[in-house]
Amino acid sequence: MDVLSPVFRAKFVHGLRKAFRKRKLILSGSTAALRNPKRFAAFVDSLFRQQWVVYAKPAFGAPTQVLRYLGRYTHRVAISNHRLLAFDGERVTFRWRDYAHGNKQRKMTLDATEFLRRFTQHILPRGFVRIRQFGILANTRRSALLALVRQLLTAAPMASEAGSTDAVKSSAWQCPHCHGEMRIGPNLSARQLASRCNPLDSS
Repeated sequence: MDVLSPVFRAKFVHGLRKAFRKRKLILSGSTAALRNPKRFAAFVDSLFRQQWVVYAKPAFGAPTQVLRYLGRYTHRVAISNHRLLAFDGERVTFRWRDYAHGNKQRKMTLDATEFLRRFTQHILPRGFVRIRQFGILANTRRSALLALVRQLLTAAPMASEAGSTDAVKSSAWQCPHCHGEMRIGPNLSARQLASRCNPLDSS
């Protein structure tokens, strides 16, 4: 464990105060009382009365394995340079792996515009991260959960408890618990999601 320096704490607290003044902090649930400027100031002052300790769990393997893993999943682009074979000004030739036929390496040539179109599909939207520690794409349970999702998506829709024929005929999704209609909402940015979601009240 390492104790964070007072300089780091001072910079962090300064940023916290600045965000509060500009009303960029979302204080709700158990933190709603901190909307009061005096209570917020008292809370921030309390941060200096204790040491900030960083705790990091030991790695499962050697440091080189950790760096190799992080480098592969946090900084790797859609296609690495060694797979690019040729470019004649109009077409790109690259190597790809055919997992459906014995994991064989094959070559493909595409127009530059089509190659760029496919490449840009791998650029993450703002607010998304490459390492997922929760949800159906979490590394620890991804295989099992994705198989379950695929199974549920192919299941026949359930009729509502009221037996409404309209609900049965509807192509809309239904909640597996209440059998109510599930609607697809608008695509929201990370900032919009943060403004609509309240943090869990752990009290």
